[in-house]
Amino acid sequence: MTARRVLIWRHGRTEWNAAGRIQGQTDVPLDETGVQQALQAAPYLAAEEPDAIVSSDLQRAFRTAEALAALTGLPISVDPRLRETGFGPWQGLSHAELAERWPAEYAEWKRGETPEVPGIERPAEVVARMRDALADALGAVDGTLVVVCHGGAARRAVQALTGWSDEVAAQLAALGNCRWTELRLSSTRGWRLHAHNVGPLTGAASNDEPSTAADAEPAADDELIKASERG
Repeated sequence: MTARRVLIWRHGRTEWNAAGRIQGQTDVPLDETGVQQALQAAPYLAAEEPDAIVSSDLQRAFRTAEALAALTGLPISVDPRLRETGFGPWQGLSHAELAERWPAEYAEWKRGETPEVPGIERPAEVVARMRDALADALGAVDGTLVVVCHGGAARRAVQALTGWSDEVAAQLAALGNCRWTELRLSSTRGWRLHAHNVGPLTGAASNDEPSTAADAEPAADDELIKASERG
């Protein structure tokens, strides 16, 4: 068996997303908005007629997956390898706190580099575990697979399937909360990107606030400015 289509769905919003704090592998729950985002986005994904659902074990992803499972009747397979990038001592900190406490390393991160900080996973490590998790999930289903995970992990999942370099993957915009990426398997070209940042256009899941767009990657300067303007 092999899936011919993969929908990579990022979890709903958390309080740390709204506050611009690095979550990494901290098990932060969905906030009220995140719950509503999952409930509003789930019918759109259910309409894609998925054949299987696999989720990160972190509760913000699993609770998002439950909204889809409730509509489809599908079981949720749980795989810890789908967790977000581990950010060690940076987890729980805001961008302002990172800039103050780790100025040189934070500047590296803003440039798209991975700082040499113990506890922060390297991109290749995340790609490797996502590749293994996806291979197992894809081998167990025919048709369409929904993968429920995290912002940074979603980027690495796309990279794992397509074989893109870090430089190419960096050009893929971060998924907003409860939005998804679609890839399809070509018999001649392998996995190809068909859609990105898909989701409802109205309601809580419309998700047009850039401050919610990144779990484990640096927000752009204009995103941080907009976040600070909202208080």
